[in-house]
Formats: sequence, C-alpha cells, structure tokens
Amino acid sequence: MSRFLLLHAALILSAMAPLRAEEPADSARADKASSVEELAKKARPSIVVIHVGGRDGRQEGLGTGFVVSADGLIATNHHVLGEGRPLRVETAEGKSHEVKAIHATDRKLDLAILRIDAAGLKPLELGDSTTLKEGQAVMAVGNPHGLRASVVSGVVSALRTIEDRPMIQVAIPIEPGNSGSPLLDMQGRVHGILTIKSLVTPNLGFAVAINALKPLLKNPNPVPMAAWLTIGALDREEWETKFGAQWRQRAGRILVEGMGRGFGGRSLCLSRRQLPPLPCEIAVTVRLHDESGAAGLIFYADGGDKHYGFYPSGGKLRLSRFDGPDVFTWKILEQVDSPHYHPGEWNTLKVRLEKGRIRCFVNDHLALESTDAVYTMGRAGLAKFRDTVAEFKRFQIAKEIKPLAVPADAVTRIGKMVEGLSKTRPHAAIVERLAPEGALGMQVLRQRARRLEEEAKELRRLAGAVHERNVLEELVRVLHGKEENIDLLHAALLIARLDNEEVDVEAYRREVERMAEHIAARLPKNADDKARLAALNKYLFAERGFHGSRSDYYNRSNSYLSEVLDDREGIPITLSVLYIELGRRLGVRLEGVGLPGHFVVRYIPAKGEAQLIDVYEGGQQLSREEAEKKVHALTERPLRDEDLRSVDKKSIIIRMLNNLLNVAEREKDQEGMLRYLSAILAIVPDAAQQRGLRAILRHKSGDRDGALQDVDWLLEHQPEGIDQEALREFRRLITQSEK
Repeated sequence: MSRFLLLHAALILSAMAPLRAEEPADSARADKASSVEELAKKARPSIVVIHVGGRDGRQEGLGTGFVVSADGLIATNHHVLGEGRPLRVETAEGKSHEVKAIHATDRKLDLAILRIDAAGLKPLELGDSTTLKEGQAVMAVGNPHGLRASVVSGVVSALRTIEDRPMIQVAIPIEPGNSGSPLLDMQGRVHGILTIKSLVTPNLGFAVAINALKPLLKNPNPVPMAAWLTIGALDREEWETKFGAQWRQRAGRILVEGMGRGFGGRSLCLSRRQLPPLPCEIAVTVRLHDESGAAGLIFYADGGDKHYGFYPSGGKLRLSRFDGPDVFTWKILEQVDSPHYHPGEWNTLKVRLEKGRIRCFVNDHLALESTDAVYTMGRAGLAKFRDTVAEFKRFQIAKEIKPLAVPADAVTRIGKMVEGLSKTRPHAAIVERLAPEGALGMQVLRQRARRLEEEAKELRRLAGAVHERNVLEELVRVLHGKEENIDLLHAALLIARLDNEEVDVEAYRREVERMAEHIAARLPKNADDKARLAALNKYLFAERGFHGSRSDYYNRSNSYLSEVLDDREGIPITLSVLYIELGRRLGVRLEGVGLPGHFVVRYIPAKGEAQLIDVYEGGQQLSREEAEKKVHALTERPLRDEDLRSVDKKSIIIRMLNNLLNVAEREKDQEGMLRYLSAILAIVPDAAQQRGLRAILRHKSGDRDGALQDVDWLLEHQPEGIDQEALREFRRLITQSEK
C-alpha cells in the first residue's frame, strides 16, 4: 500500500505541473518523428516477446524483453515472470526458445534477466541513466496487448527515487504487455525498463533506471529453470494437486487462486499423510478473500472425483459428498448458518471421523454432523470451488487435535485486565432514545468510538508484546545448554517468528529434514565427506537454485530463514545456517566463521586441512588470501587471526539479530529496533551497549518505566565503556519528564 501511495502522489504532482518540454514545437515534432522511425527500425530486431505459462501449461500472459548480450541474455521486469511459471521467449525473427535459467532477479527493483540457448542475437547498447535530463526525448518499443514491436515516443517528465528505487517518470503510455520494454534515447541507448502504468493519465508511466540493471549483469544470481518452477510451489512430498488452479506456499501458508477444471471450478490439494485409525481428526485454518467463494477440508478422497467436503460457501457451512465429476453426482448433506463462523477472518475447520459418524466443527464449536457412510477410506486435504481466492494454514491430521478455544477462566481473567470495551450493537430501542439528542448525541457517540478504537489499538499492541515475550522465552530455552545440544535451525526460525507469528516453525523444520533426506538418498553407502559435501552443493545451488541476494541485500526477508527457504535467496549468514544444518544431517562437520562483514563456514574433514566455504557465492572454496581480500574490500582493514575463529550458535543468532537491528535503524523502524534489542538482551543480558540503546529508544517511545529499568541496570553493574555521569544525567531527564 505504501508503494501505491508514493506512486500515486508522484503521479498527481507531475500531472498538476507538467513540464513544458512535453509540448514540443511543430518543427521539432517533424524532426523527432523522422529519428523515431529510424531508431525503431534499428531497435526492433532486439525486442522479444516473453510468453508466461500458467500452472496448467496454458499461456497465462505475455510481456516484453530485450537482448542485452548476443549469447542469450534477455532483460525484462520481474513481475512479468510471475511466480515459478514456465517461460518462453520469441525473438523478432519468430524463433521460439524455452528459458533455460533465470540468470538474475531483483524483486524490489522489479528487474530480471533470462537466459536462453541462442547465439548471434543483437543486443541493445546500455546507456547511463544518470545523464538523462527532464524534458529529453525518449521512445520505447514493446508488445502492448500482444501487438508486436509497437513504437511509442514521449519525453522524460522527471527523475525520481521512489522507495529507494531510481525511477524515470515518462510521458509514455504503458499498457499490458509493455512491461519490460526498453526506454531509449534518440541515439538508441537504453536508459530504463518500462514497469509501472500511471494511475492518473494513460500518457504517463515509470521506468526503472537502467543503471540498476548493471549490477545484476556483473554479479548474477542464476536459478536453473527446473528450480525456478518449484519456487513457491507446494512440496510434492507432502501434497498432490488435482484439477488445476494455482496452489502455492509461502511463510507457512498455502494459497490458492484461479478456476479449477473440476465441476464448479473444483480443485483439490491432497495430503500424502495417511489417516490414522478411527477415531481421528483433520483440521485447517482458512480465510476466504470473498465470502461468496468456497474452500475448506476434504476427506475420504479417492484421488479423483469422489470425496466428502466440509467448507464455508456463501457465508454458510456445508458438508457435501461428491460422487463424480458433475452436478448430478454432488449431494449437499447438511448446510447451516453458524454464529461461530467469522466472515472475512481466519476460521478453523475441524472434522472428527468416527465409525458411522462425521462431526464438523468451526472454531471448536460443533456445526453439523452426519451418519452418511458411503465412503470410509481415502485421503484428506484441501479444496476450493469456483474462482475462490483462499489461504490455508495449520493443516493437521491426528488422533486428536487440541482445541484452539481459549478456556473460559482465561477469558474471565484476561478480560478483567482489559476492561472498558463495549460490544453493544445499535438497535431500534437505543436509536429511539438517542434520536432526540440530535447532533450532540452523534458527537458523543463518535467520541466514544474514537476511544474504543484507541483501546483496540492498545489491545493489539498488548497482543504483540505477549507474542514477543513468548517467542523470546522459547528462544532463550532453545539456546540454553551445551553447544552440541543447541538446535540452531530452531533458533534461527524463531527469529522469523518474532516478526511474523504465523511462521510455522515445525513445518520449516520438516522441510529441512526432507531436503537432507533427499540428498542422502542419492549417496552410496560408502560415501565419504567429500562426496557428501559435493552432493550438498549440487542439490542446494545447481538443482534448487539457492543464491545470494545482490542489490536487495538489506531486505529483512533475507534474515528470515523461513523466507530464505521460500525464495531460495539470502545473505551470507542465513544461507550458512541452512548449509551447516543440512551438513550436520548428512554427517559433514561444518562450523560458522564470522568474518567481518561476510559470514562463511569452515569444512572440517576427518582427515586433511580445513577449508573455508563461501555459501553466499554458491559454495565456493575460499583461501585465506581470498578471505583477506574480501574482508579488506568490506571493512578496509586487514584480516586478523581472531577473525577466523569459529563462532558458537548463540553468537550466530546474535549476529542475525544485529543484522535486523541495522536494517530497522536504516528504515527508522523504532518498534523493530526495540524488538531486536530485547531479543539480544534476552540472550545476553549483560550486552551494555544494546541496553543503553534500548533505554534511549524506550524513553523516546514513552516507555518511562522500561527506560528506567535499563538505566538502573547500567548504573548498578557499571559496565566498561558507559559514561556513568552521563547515565545519571539521563536518569534525571527521564524522571523530570514525568513531572
């Protein structure tokens, strides 16, 4: 939403004050038309059409790209590629090429480079976007609405930076299919890539400055096409989809959209887990983006058209039996309204299967039951109908699933702590009494509403604080004890959960276990450490496409191990944590080495010398001399012996939190800084510098008591490097501000 607002504001400003250069004199137009014609003829052989396939293999969209190297590199927008879709490039001469690899991507800058098997292509010359001037004439060649090699011309309206992205505002219409088109100056040099259509006028748009593409060409992050197609896809070892639609997963959630090919747009997502003996239970938490849709649980599925389903549909809860592929083989067994179903929110559906009985619950309340017993065997899973867009999380199969409902005594106890909210709904009698109050009555009611809104905000803040406290307590427990017993993977995932309470730690732990099992299954029984390490490298980098993040390096996603697993992109430390954990499961001894500015790992073979490995660079071996050059380039100081010491797991977690702290500081996110400082201090209570910084931030945020607690701790312990007199003066400032 923030990006939308920034772009909208920028476009409104430019629409209010257009540059005079957008209205050239008639004589200039004649000269311009002639040069555009010549340049278009020269550029067209370098323009390609990018065909984007859907999950069902049919074409879903298209965009534009252009040749940037004769041996098969094509530049375009990241959003043109979609999420893990098959891609095909059609050159100007009509030849079709399957994309072999995603050579480089930057989601934040909306840039991508594709690799095709081709030679002798005609690349366009890349210009220097910093030399562009406002009012300068430009042109673009693209494929709007599939109309190949269409030419459009205009001028540079403004040069802007929007959310840290260098953008060129142009008086050029951008239509579907034009994304990825090169923005050319009148000498035929590329200065930008068209990306965003104006919300204000059809003759206004944006292009990403071409200088942002150059680092990707210099330092690519290639992902083989086979690996690209599985990014965001469901884990095939856990799920099997039927009847089309688009099923994908991210951050522990499963998302579905698009029409299925089954009756009524039906599409299935079947779990590969077996149902336990009866009685047993199946549950999932689901949210529909539109309550007119339908999505939920299925069970006793035969892998085809036959199964039961329990799901919300049009705001009601429905239990159905599907006996075939059409309307004549579909029977609604029960359908009810339930006050316990919350439209537009997350709702937990649960089915309890017993001998001769099916019981269906919503949010732990019995909604309906049936003795229908046509099917008594089969698989469980998820389903969606029509053009529903839905999200699922916490899918479970077990003998018994614990209720999610809060115990009544807890509701009473916690309710007393947060008294003051009213749930009274307007009804006729109240309106009748208030109406004579007129405007005064409305004013009082709205004041009350504002107070309730403030209370609601405070309750959400309290819920966030409770979540933070619980995660930090778990993190401290995980990091407690002997080094060899500390679960580094669990601790790293808890950092992601600290910022996103919906991260399913256990789901990601299972994913890493399956990855290790997949690698191990390929190894011969007598495989040595060297063979195991080679298999790890091949699987992680060549096959799955894990890679170091380049120009979007400081994105917080790179510090969340869950999202590193989702996107297969990260920074040195998160990629190293995954590498160490996979190596441990394969019996390869790896340890972390905290080089200044660049985390690496050390491989310690049973025999022979240890070897540094740069996981960020695809598992590249690193000599001491190369490590020294890297450290000097990043810190401008020499490599020291102590830099090469191994770091323990607790230190790795602290370093990950410090990375997030630095990002939050850069983004001026005070709440995030406080959260990461609290996490560091929960692990290392005597971290004096972090405690001092937290005291300052607590004071700035209005948390006087918290600030005093930190200051008093520092005054009591008197750590080195802290000016005690300045600290006492700060304490006086805090206490005086109360008066």
